[in-house]
Amino acid sequence: MKLLNTLLSVCLLTIGAACNGQRKTDTQQAAKPAPTVIRPFKAASALPDFDTTLVSQYIRSIFQDSKGQLWFGTIGEGVVRYDGKTLTYFARPAGFINNTVYAINEDRQGNLWFGTDQGVYRYDGKTFRNYAQKDGLTHPDITRKGILVDRTGAVWVGTHRGVFRYDPVADQKGAPAFSPFQALPPVNVAGILEDRSGAIWFATSDKGVFRYDGQSITTPVQQEELGENYAGGIAQDKAGNLWFTFKNGICKYDGHTLTEYTAKDGLGGTEFWGIYIETSGIIWVTARGSTTRFDPTMPLPNPKAFRVFTQADGLTCCVQSMYQDKAGNMWWGTGQGLYRFDGNRFYQVKQRGPW
Repeated sequence: MKLLNTLLSVCLLTIGAACNGQRKTDTQQAAKPAPTVIRPFKAASALPDFDTTLVSQYIRSIFQDSKGQLWFGTIGEGVVRYDGKTLTYFARPAGFINNTVYAINEDRQGNLWFGTDQGVYRYDGKTFRNYAQKDGLTHPDITRKGILVDRTGAVWVGTHRGVFRYDPVADQKGAPAFSPFQALPPVNVAGILEDRSGAIWFATSDKGVFRYDGQSITTPVQQEELGENYAGGIAQDKAGNLWFTFKNGICKYDGHTLTEYTAKDGLGGTEFWGIYIETSGIIWVTARGSTTRFDPTMPLPNPKAFRVFTQADGLTCCVQSMYQDKAGNMWWGTGQGLYRFDGNRFYQVKQRGPW
């Protein structure tokens, strides 16, 4: 009996600790304070009924830096930083002259790079430096997902008229810091990715896909196979497969063959735009009218492999960016603000939260 009482006491203590731990977690989440908002300029909007409580109306890019801070590139309001306590807007008063941000990345030195329609900006934590035509960036209109920092530390910039590379040595000498990547024609870049082998892939919206192995350019995927020579997104899964969006859906390239997935398989919407692969392997696909969650581990045909989200699921406008942070949270930037996904449906994140 004494042994039984001892075991019961241990069990009760264990259960109590577990319950208290769960309550503590719930309380911490519920009590997470709203951030302080620092916006030293008037909110801009293309629509007269703009909700000024939004993080921003249009969010075209999302990125988390090495310090864990989230950055949101907007249309009309510059770039916004969320550090867990403060939501800070950087625009004209901070030296960020252009207010539209399409791409964000970070180099080895901790500098943040922002792609705009008037060149790129480098932010060292204190000041912004703009690079445009005078710096060799002859076509300064940077595309969405148009900035890559590769494993060697090199900074690549994709524009609507070709690719450019940053030369830090030339920059230090006062010479033009950017030069065109002559191996590529003046293509309209829709995405840049470095694969596991170190090869650089360029997805374009007019000439298909190009691969650079450090020495030469190849076109491993024939342009006509991508449908109207269109590739609007690019990603790589854990198995090393490359995934692309094309006009009528998405396709997987395993290094030899191209496998297409369209609305007939279960994708929702039309005019497919973006693709993002979670660390779990789940693939998200955005299109006009919907967003699809795709589990590629399920053999097709299988309707359970695809879940299509529409306005009824909380996502009320076209998706313009997707990002998974280091904690595993998925974020969506849309034409009606910032959203997160709770595992079942989307909810909107405004300036005051819920974060």
